[in-house]
Amino acid sequence: MVVAIGFEGSANKLGVGIIRDGEILANCRRTFITPPGEGFLPRETAEHHRQNIHEVLKEALDQSGLKPEELDVVCYTKGPGMGAPLSVCAIVARTCALLWNKPILGVNHCIGHIEMGRLITKANNPTVLYVSGGNTQIIAYSRRRYRIFGETIDIAVGNCLDRFARVLKLSNAPSPGYNIEQMAKSGKKYLHLPYCVKGMDVSFSGILSYMEDKIDDLLKDYTPEDLCYSLQETVFAMLVEITERAMAHCASDEVLIVGGVGCNERLQEMMGVMCEERGAKIFATDERFCIDNGVMIAYAGALAYASGTRMEFEDATITQRYRTDDVLVTWRND
Repeated sequence: MVVAIGFEGSANKLGVGIIRDGEILANCRRTFITPPGEGFLPRETAEHHRQNIHEVLKEALDQSGLKPEELDVVCYTKGPGMGAPLSVCAIVARTCALLWNKPILGVNHCIGHIEMGRLITKANNPTVLYVSGGNTQIIAYSRRRYRIFGETIDIAVGNCLDRFARVLKLSNAPSPGYNIEQMAKSGKKYLHLPYCVKGMDVSFSGILSYMEDKIDDLLKDYTPEDLCYSLQETVFAMLVEITERAMAHCASDEVLIVGGVGCNERLQEMMGVMCEERGAKIFATDERFCIDNGVMIAYAGALAYASGTRMEFEDATITQRYRTDDVLVTWRND
């Protein structure tokens, strides 16, 4: 039975979570929210994490009812993500490991999402659609690696949605993607947009540029709600297409959606229709676990630690471009 604490801060979510043998004891989070029309920059995001991490750490320890000496391993997000925010959490994790005399493990952010999704939904061996502000990948497990079958060749789907929300000056609270989702529910008129699927890969930057360049003219014929609806329908259809192709290749009958965009009910609905037609099952989590959080890092770290993975303290660094398929999956034998 491994008791692990996890620090997550790869983007604008700061999270600290504690898990014991698959039981979630604490899952505390703070979100850096910028004014409407603005994104979050590395320096300001890192400053937010610095100002809040001690409070969030104390909250997590209090919520779990554990003392530091009861922990087995300190885990943190090694990457991928924004360099400055990642560094804040890595420094605090290293400090805690030294103060508490505990081993430390760096965790791949995407692997954290996947293993948390498998824990919560009980999905067995799903085809994984990983969609967030910084990542878009189709993933399947094979021979001790999570293999990437397809991905975005430019920006992530969450980044596309977030940046279009800035064009419309939508609020960043609780998140721009959530506000686009709510507006899309009132959209009625569909705008045909570029549809960019290239084999198993997708491209979103052209769609975003098209809408940014023509926004003034588009708003003469379409409401903001129509545009949000059209954008969602187009990009989600692209994601469903490549997911179905990966399922066919792997003879898979399960889909697991992870990452912040995975909370989107319309994406879940569209994926559900495809799965129903194939006789497959769809698995997704709510915002507690699909949005970046500390407990997913704790859980993935606990799995690796229990299976024998160890890290030297001098290797407890960050890697902004940490590929999902770089990780040797020591905890799965299927």
